[in-house]
Amino acid sequence: MVRAVSTPLRIGAVAFVVLTGIFLLAPLVVIVGVSVSESQFISFPPTGFSLRWYEAVLSSDAYLNAAWISIQVALLVTVTSCLVGGAAAIALHRRKLPFSGLLSTLFLSPLVLPTIIYAIGMLMLWSAIFGPVSVLTLWVSHTIITTPYVIRTTLAVLSESNPFLEEAAQTMGASRFQRLRLVVLPQCLPGLAAGTFFAFNISFDEAVLALFLRKPGMTTLPVQIYGQLEFSPDPSVAAVSSIMIGLTVLLIFVIDRMLGLHRFAST
Repeated sequence: MVRAVSTPLRIGAVAFVVLTGIFLLAPLVVIVGVSVSESQFISFPPTGFSLRWYEAVLSSDAYLNAAWISIQVALLVTVTSCLVGGAAAIALHRRKLPFSGLLSTLFLSPLVLPTIIYAIGMLMLWSAIFGPVSVLTLWVSHTIITTPYVIRTTLAVLSESNPFLEEAAQTMGASRFQRLRLVVLPQCLPGLAAGTFFAFNISFDEAVLALFLRKPGMTTLPVQIYGQLEFSPDPSVAAVSSIMIGLTVLLIFVIDRMLGLHRFAST
């Protein structure tokens, strides 16, 4: 017989959830508050209300160029991670690759390897083999650390899929390509959507790799924010961060309209 939850325990659980929510959301409130401050310095609570820092960011060549590089790299990484990770997940799920278990563990390794160690190793390897770093270097290095997210989310969806649907399609005369396009890919869609969401955000927000694998004139947005904070901090940093928060919320809204957050979160 299941015993009823006591009132003190229930109150404690509710308080814990509320405090956790406050702890997670409070930094975002501070960032947005600082971004609309009239002050020349980073301070909270804000003094007055002004959008001058958003105007400064949107008219700054340094921020715009850095954002453009970050968007380019993130889009390339998202497409590559989706293709490579989706194909690898399907192959691993069907266990048609030799040493599937070992490969599955190997694909997980970028998630547990410290990013700074990987960044130093990639810098040395790329410089020794290919020469100076470039956008291609960031593309390849970001793809390596984001592909495991696509693989894991897609495998999670495929593990709960109906294995007899593809067999039924084959029985009805569907070719291998038709089975892939009409049966397998629709089953993978929630996992691919979740994986590409992670891939884009991780690539766009990655600072350690971009800090090591950069050259003059190739600064990503996280590195630009870091440099601004280090040498001349002002509320423009908060304005950029608020814009990034808004873009993330917009992306979640688009996923909800196209796919449904309940299916997205279930992966």
